[in-house]
Amino acid sequence: MEPMLSGRLIEGGHRLDVRVYFEDTDFSGVVYHARYLHFLERGRTDYLRLHGIGHRELMDGRFGEPMAFAVRHMEIDFLRPARIDDVLTVETRTALLGGARIVLDQRILLDGEPLMTARVKVAVISPEGKPRRMPTAVAERLGAGPAAE
Repeated sequence: MEPMLSGRLIEGGHRLDVRVYFEDTDFSGVVYHARYLHFLERGRTDYLRLHGIGHRELMDGRFGEPMAFAVRHMEIDFLRPARIDDVLTVETRTALLGGARIVLDQRILLDGEPLMTARVKVAVISPEGKPRRMPTAVAERLGAGPAAE
């Protein structure tokens, strides 16, 4: 796996650079608001991946019973627009690690300036969609901070 393709772990979190393409924008070249959700999802997925927690491994039961993460609630604050060809940085940090959920703080930055912020509550669920407790191995991987950048 190419480390930069999945971003990089930083102290307390993760950073992923993404470029804004034509498909991400509206007719005026400004990023369409729903596309930010895609960028945030990529950040969350690669944050987990670099901690050794891939979605496929979760569903295959690598950490015990098969499980998945599902976004339960999201609060978003749009601050400034991004535009075509911008290179954005998606930051993801664990704010709270509970028995059956994770709360993540995410930001999308352009040249270090925040364009949007999000607080994302993610539930741990079974393949049938029922809530379940987070396996200890998953909690330990997300609770341990990586070396500083």
